Amino acid sequence: MNSVTVYTTTQCPYCVMLKNFLSEQNIPFNEVNVETQPEVMQRLVKTTGQMGVPQTEVNGQWIVGFDPNNIMIALRNGGKINE
Repeated sequence: MNSVTVYTTTQCPYCVMLKNFLSEQNIPFNEVNVETQPEVMQRLVKTTGQMGVPQTEVNGQWIVGFDPNNIMIALRNGGKINE
C-alpha cells in the first residue's frame, strides 16, 4: 500500500494542481497544511532543505514541487525515483 502525504499552503496554486492530479489518478493522499502547523514546516525544511510547497512524501521519498512524473515513478517503484 502506498503512503502519500502532500504538504501544502492555502494560497498555493501548484498545491491545488497536485491535489487535483492525485485525485484524477485515484491516488489516496493525506494533506498537511503547513500554514496551520509551523512546526511541520520547520521539519520539512530540515528534511528536504526546501521552503517551497507542495512537497510530497511518497513511501518515504521526497518530491518537491508539482512533479507528477516523479510522483508516478515513486509510486510504481515503492518510493524510489532513482531506479
